[in-house]
Amino acid sequence: MGRRGVHRLTRHYRPRRKAVLLGAVAATVVGGLVAGVMPLLAADDLSVPAVADTTATPVSQDGDNGARTTLATCPARCDANPRGTREAVIRFAVTTLPANAVNIRATLRVHAWQTFDATVTAHASTVDARLARPVPAPAGAALDTVDGVEPGFNEWDVSELVTGNGTITVSLAQAGLETRVYWASSENRNPDVRPRLELRYDIGSRPIPAPSSAAPSPSRTTAPTTPPPPSPSASPSRPEPSPTRTPSPRPAGCGQVSSKLVPSCGAWWGMYSPTNPATWDHGRAVTDIESQVGRRFDIVHRYHDFSNDGSNGAFPDAYEQQQMREGRLMFFAWESRIFSSGTVLTWKDVYSGRHDATIDAVAGRIRATGVPVFMGFDHEPEDEPAKGSDADFVRAWRHVHDRFAAAGAHNAVWVWTMMGWSGHYSRYAGLYPGDRYVDWVAWDPYNFHVCNGSTVWKSPATTVGSFYRWLDRTGIGAGKPRMLAEFGTNFNSADPDAKRRWFEEFPAALKAHPKIKAAIYFNSAGMTTRTNTCDMTMNHDASALAGFARAGRDAYLRQPTPGS
Repeated sequence: MGRRGVHRLTRHYRPRRKAVLLGAVAATVVGGLVAGVMPLLAADDLSVPAVADTTATPVSQDGDNGARTTLATCPARCDANPRGTREAVIRFAVTTLPANAVNIRATLRVHAWQTFDATVTAHASTVDARLARPVPAPAGAALDTVDGVEPGFNEWDVSELVTGNGTITVSLAQAGLETRVYWASSENRNPDVRPRLELRYDIGSRPIPAPSSAAPSPSRTTAPTTPPPPSPSASPSRPEPSPTRTPSPRPAGCGQVSSKLVPSCGAWWGMYSPTNPATWDHGRAVTDIESQVGRRFDIVHRYHDFSNDGSNGAFPDAYEQQQMREGRLMFFAWESRIFSSGTVLTWKDVYSGRHDATIDAVAGRIRATGVPVFMGFDHEPEDEPAKGSDADFVRAWRHVHDRFAAAGAHNAVWVWTMMGWSGHYSRYAGLYPGDRYVDWVAWDPYNFHVCNGSTVWKSPATTVGSFYRWLDRTGIGAGKPRMLAEFGTNFNSADPDAKRRWFEEFPAALKAHPKIKAAIYFNSAGMTTRTNTCDMTMNHDASALAGFARAGRDAYLRQPTPGS
């Protein structure tokens, strides 16, 4: 997450209670959460501008490449010239990382104006980016590759180069297209398209655990004898290397859905939309948004409680049953609390059997739907200290899962949802119930921008990528499909079209992270305050809505088969 505490503040108690009227008790709970969580905020994002850039080439030419508004890349044979190589070389000076910054992640962002069927690889470089026309040097270590240049910012993971403050130089080398690709340089008149180095880091001394040392904690179990079918793009035996973009044409074999609701290609497109308290019509909460974006959502996300009563707890309710009949998938986020009173149940309450009658009743209704449904239990448990320990959560999760199995509710597809914030990396192994108890791994990434006091605007790829790569490194949930159970973005008051572009770039970010097989927008302001600089809803203005609608038309997010 871009900001640790605010991620939690942005939604969870109020959105889950959209189906109840908040009273003084709930307001007190919220106030306590704000007071308790806000001290966790820290400046853990940096955006570093380039200090120099140039185009390295052996071609004799006039002018100063280091003072042009564009950079260029081209393979050895370029525009019919057998010695026409061009490499974009960019230098950054990192000066403001704290001395105790750890787990540094660095993303290079360089802007292009057109689509090109070219492969571009970022390398460590020894070329002096301040020179007018330097000659390309032998390529350094390959850091990351983009397969297919797209309009807007293209991104490379260059974390290997950034271990602290200092100067780094990166070159971009092109293959696969024998003509020049132009990129915005640091001299471009538009500061919004100049190259940037986006940095994220943690404060402290805890390193990210390496896969070899990520031994299962007492709360983890071994893989099942017959594991669920993995995502077509995921390897169950080892983490993937840094993600690359995939071609936009849909490959053969699309239109199949596994028993665990994994689409054979592309990704599901989903929505959480709060209900208007004037009507409490949970159906219109979705269909009204669908009419705005011009398509039906694959997944509808709803939050429910342990009351086992009304639309809060007696689910699937009539609205959800209708949505399933119309072909939508349901994702039930089940919370161990009572929305109407604000009562918080402990995980010990759950696994002790005190609420087995409620669990069994819900399991019976889920079984009766006769179709696979996504099921989650207490999403983001790392931010629920009142409910118990991490081990208590695992024990409660397994208890609920086992009660469902005993009731014959085998159509429940279990989604383990974390915040994905780097400050909790050390806890996630202890919160993982085990491969036998989890079907999908999910997290909730947001580009909060100024909604939480930050000044960093994170691209879609940066927003979703950090926890994705961390999962690859640690092997937690290896081989399982991944989901953005919630995601969202603020707007940029200084750039009215920034949110539209963010949405338009989102499908490319999913293609660059192919293990993500579902993405669900959280269309609520949550607990952020709507101001002239903060609004997390996707339809807060016409520009943002147009970008979201365009994203939803991308073939990658248009499954050729109904979800259920």
